[in-house]
Amino acid sequence: MDDDDSLTLEEELLALGNTIEDLASTSVCNEATECKYIGYGSKPCGEPSTYLIYSTSIDIEKLEQMVAEYNQKSSDLNIKLGRISDCMFVSPPVSLNCENNTCVAVY
Repeated sequence: MDDDDSLTLEEELLALGNTIEDLASTSVCNEATECKYIGYGSKPCGEPSTYLIYSTSIDIEKLEQMVAEYNQKSSDLNIKLGRISDCMFVSPPVSLNCENNTCVAVY
């Protein structure tokens, strides 16, 4: 793989990440919705880089599909660039709260 291929994959990852984060940021929580989280990104060891917090007020199927694609591209880029990691486990939230119509993670 040459540098142009890596750059293209990084640009795709950045654009997809922006789309995902924009969608997640439009979610609101209230008594009719539920707060959730999903593993987001890929460390070279295979664990999620972080967790994305959202509510069920958005198109969850679309979000999950985009996150799966993002995670795969992130993993592919790690392999292609030979990235290494500390392999530290990133803990998921212990719980999620709805504060001012926004889902908030509790660690």
